Amino acid sequence: MKLLIAFIAVMPLVAVAESSDVRMDTDLGPLAGTLLVPDTGEPAAIALIIAGSGPTDRNGNTRGLPGNNNSLKLLAEALSNANIASLRFDKRLIGDSASTRLTEAALRFDTYVADARAWIAFVDDKFDLPIYVVGHSEGSLIGLLAAGSTETAGVISIAGPGTRASTLILEQVSKQLPPNLLAQTEEIIHELEEGRTVDSPPPSLNALFRESVQPYLISWFQYDPQTVVAELNKPILLLYGSTDIQVSVGDGELLRSSNESADLVVIDGMNHVLKMVGDDMSEQVRSYSDPSLPISDKIVPAIVAFIERQR
Repeated sequence: MKLLIAFIAVMPLVAVAESSDVRMDTDLGPLAGTLLVPDTGEPAAIALIIAGSGPTDRNGNTRGLPGNNNSLKLLAEALSNANIASLRFDKRLIGDSASTRLTEAALRFDTYVADARAWIAFVDDKFDLPIYVVGHSEGSLIGLLAAGSTETAGVISIAGPGTRASTLILEQVSKQLPPNLLAQTEEIIHELEEGRTVDSPPPSLNALFRESVQPYLISWFQYDPQTVVAELNKPILLLYGSTDIQVSVGDGELLRSSNESADLVVIDGMNHVLKMVGDDMSEQVRSYSDPSLPISDKIVPAIVAFIERQR
């Protein structure tokens, strides 16, 4: 999808410790983000942070879940403390990027990839710094694809799935659904994998497979992260947490086996929202809605070490 881009800064892009709201106008409507530049004179690099799946905003918070976890906001702040600037943004149809001429039914995975490329151009236009794409969960695949044809120094994939989204979704719901709904889910996913939409999915599966979101799922399911990683000729850091209940360390091992030049780092005790949480399910659930719980203190040192190796 070709986008007509106009860059507009809502606040002056100067080196400040506080965050600045920025806006990027496209032919599909404006996209909104937050720029954070450390007050150190010259940052070592700038990171474009891409949020995960669903209605997840620039801060890592998902509409529909109680409270906020602020995982990506905390990550940006920790990167700033390590002299790395960042830009994180609300995906199209989400948060302050909700004003768009694009409907959910017209949204495609490649739309998000095109938006990420546009944000990379935005950053490149404003800063003479190495640009690293930092994608979390679904944002990992978006970042890997966007980085392939842009002037980026490398990709940092955090909790990135190692299999197609269709396989991941089926794995995640298989332990939650009764047999009859699981069988229907398998049938729907098969049809979507074949590029065919499904009329009138069961109401209980509407959140996953409502008719307006099926075209997006079809466009997402076509990508195999292992193939994308194998074909990307750029430095890659694969970051995973050992207590992630959504994406396992095994996913990282799959991606690492697809590209032996990639670095794989596993942070013991870190979960999907970057918090240090054990296997207890009640603690896991609370961490998704607790902004006071800090992110792992090992994630940014791993990112800094990776960036320093690229100099």
